[in-house]
Amino acid sequence: MRASKKSRLDKPAASAFAAGAADSGAVKFDPEEVRPATRQETFPVALAAVLLSFIALLLSYSRGYLLLYGDAVAHLGIARRILDSRNPGLVQLGGVWLPLPHLLMLPFVQKVEWWQNGLAGAWPSLICYIASVAGIYRLARLIMIPRWALAATALYALNPNLLYLSTTAMTEPLFLMLLIWTTLLTVECVAAIRGSRPSAVSRRLFLLGIFIVAAVFTRYDGWILGAAVWCIIMFSLARNRVVWRKVAPLFVVFTLLVIAGPVSWLAYNQHFFHDPLDFLRGPYSAAAIEKKTMPPNGHHHRGWHNPAWALLFYTRTAQVDAAFWETGFVLMAAAVSGLILAIRRRFALSSLLLWMPLPFYVYSVAYGSVPIFIPQLWPHSYYNSRYGMELLPALAVFTFVAVQWMERRWSETQPLAKRLMQPVVLLLIALNTVGMMYRTPLVLKEALVNSTTRVAFETALARQLGEFPYGSTILMYNSDHIGALQDAGIPLRQTVNEGDYDSFQAALAAPAEHAGYVVAVAGDPVAAAVAMHPQGLTELTILCTSGQPCARIYKSDRSSVASPK
Repeated sequence: MRASKKSRLDKPAASAFAAGAADSGAVKFDPEEVRPATRQETFPVALAAVLLSFIALLLSYSRGYLLLYGDAVAHLGIARRILDSRNPGLVQLGGVWLPLPHLLMLPFVQKVEWWQNGLAGAWPSLICYIASVAGIYRLARLIMIPRWALAATALYALNPNLLYLSTTAMTEPLFLMLLIWTTLLTVECVAAIRGSRPSAVSRRLFLLGIFIVAAVFTRYDGWILGAAVWCIIMFSLARNRVVWRKVAPLFVVFTLLVIAGPVSWLAYNQHFFHDPLDFLRGPYSAAAIEKKTMPPNGHHHRGWHNPAWALLFYTRTAQVDAAFWETGFVLMAAAVSGLILAIRRRFALSSLLLWMPLPFYVYSVAYGSVPIFIPQLWPHSYYNSRYGMELLPALAVFTFVAVQWMERRWSETQPLAKRLMQPVVLLLIALNTVGMMYRTPLVLKEALVNSTTRVAFETALARQLGEFPYGSTILMYNSDHIGALQDAGIPLRQTVNEGDYDSFQAALAAPAEHAGYVVAVAGDPVAAAVAMHPQGLTELTILCTSGQPCARIYKSDRSSVASPK
């Protein structure tokens, strides 16, 4: 096939030239050219993302969707207890979930109303959504012309699952933003290295270090992302010794930042939990949760130690997360075609970082005690379907790499088809969004299905807690049903819980001596303690709801403990 002028712009050298020209700020570009997006070009995209995010927030808030995920409630609880607890401080971050999402919520969650209604988690997620939309447009413009960059951005930004998650305290919006911007900066950095522009390389290296640290402190996927970026940058610098000599000191700083994230988290786990790998093998790790929730027959989830099944589950989940009905197969096929084109033509190869979640989650499902269940595959239930969302940027960008290639093939032989392609594609994207919303997006459907019994239980328990005298001290295990305290608006410092190990263990040894009221949910440590030390406790009520363990509420006949000020 003959190479046109447009197709030559996809090559690395041309990308580096375009990036250098953009830095000069004085070059006019052909609107059909592949080049870095200017701020003026990106601003309308970001503004549209702001509008979409607030529409999504209005819908989710008005329908009570912000706190459907138990994990969202738990994330808010962790952020809240950093300052609102008997033992405030960094120890309250826990040793499994990484800290950055909770630290970002910290300024918002101290407002009780925002903690109760979930808005404390929505604000950071909405900001991340807006930044990710702007980032994916800028990334797409490095490898495709404006109309297809806009189409890729629309496919990403209009995804109903993403819009819903962006109104919750879940970590996916934050990590998607970090994944997109880290990939964008890596592409730009590699182009600057090849274009022998050390000042641009230095700026990108510093920003990359910051973004990688943020990714490492957001999700464990970020650890793999950071390692992959470091390898790409190292390989690129090794091929350009002139640039390497000029940026070597900053590359050392970049390397230290990449290493500092994982090492500091291991040190944190060692300091507070006496095991640097507590997040892998501790009582709240994925392995421990799977062991606790495993069915009596001892069968593992499908995909256990089977990478082929794990690949099927993850890719199928990503398809259903991204597209309406069965059109996800077409979307996945187009994205894989775009991936093959990018590899064969060797343009912007660093953008392949967007595919990093695929091997990570295939490994996690097969060997990391991370099951994924969707209704399309046995056992036809809902669990962790949101993990497929991390492949959405790759599907959006590489689908339109393939579409752009197809358009160029048709440009001379089928001019009518070329003219109609963009409006037809945008119409299909709009119909995809409407279709997903009509049938309820998978991630939202999972939240609705799995929250039914939990929300009913925690609402009933919150009513009981609200009847306690103001300031009463409550002995309660908070990890499972902190949503009841959240719903009741009870300060966490008013409770004796597992967040303060010493006082909690003392209270378990003599419940009646350390709290005015005791909430024992069947199967938790408090229930076991009450069974062993029932002296001085009067049972007030038993609360049972369908699908949840029963809670027994006791009043102490001995304690006069008041809530700390």
